[in-house]
Amino acid sequence: MHVSIAGGFPKALERARALECTTFQIFSHSPRSWQLAGIPEEEARLFRAGREKLALDPVFIHACYLLNLSSANTALREKSVWMLKEELNRADTIGADYVVVHSGRPVSDGKLVPGREEDSARLLFIESVRSVLGRGKKRFKAGLLLENTAAAPAPQMPPASIEALSRTALEAGTAGICFDTCHGFASGYDIASMEGMKLLALQAQDVQVRLIHMNDSRGRLGSGMDRHEHLGKGGIGLEGFRNFLAFGPPFGGVPVIMETPKKKEEDDPMNMRTARELLRGKRQVQEKPSGS
Repeated sequence: MHVSIAGGFPKALERARALECTTFQIFSHSPRSWQLAGIPEEEARLFRAGREKLALDPVFIHACYLLNLSSANTALREKSVWMLKEELNRADTIGADYVVVHSGRPVSDGKLVPGREEDSARLLFIESVRSVLGRGKKRFKAGLLLENTAAAPAPQMPPASIEALSRTALEAGTAGICFDTCHGFASGYDIASMEGMKLLALQAQDVQVRLIHMNDSRGRLGSGMDRHEHLGKGGIGLEGFRNFLAFGPPFGGVPVIMETPKKKEEDDPMNMRTARELLRGKRQVQEKPSGS
């Protein structure tokens, strides 16, 4: 579950423990601000010791929403590079294992870059991340994960390819990808059907999935709408999540984090109960994904 750090980083451990989590995700600061406050040394020490004592592993940080590592706006991209370095430094300070980041959009001064927007954005992202991670000697202990987006393809085009996302992540030097079910559904992968899951599993056979964001979708299939919903209450539905969880590699045995809406205190426990019921009742797909 994604939990709050309100009151200090160690408070996130208490919230994760109360939900009986074995893994969790946090923001290291306000996700909609470029402002950063230092992490007190004692607070970081308590967090590191507490997560070890509670056997919470792995721990993820979701990077600031303002980052756009694909922007052709040089000032925005350079600011995003700076912030990503800070996110990774903060992850190392508290002993988090991974930082999750979105690729961003190919914009320049608020407008789409004309011609080959996606190709340009991909190259800018790779260049930005390489400048953060460096070459040769490992600069950060925490790994970086690239998350899929909810961007919908053009009409009559196939879903935004998880294979292309994986290639970008590999070329940029990241540790792998984070697959968000809401984003995948919104981008055109029909997770709600077994046939759709077979297509996704086929395309993802050689993909290094390190984390799953398991969220239902308020938007319809291929809508491009990034609006998370409670498990079973959106377009994917409970049967869709049963389909998703039925598949093994590359999704089986991967940590699962929920970023479902939280408007009242009961929301997180409700989604945790639903997730546990789904995991207890998951069926294993015996057939191997094929191109047929």
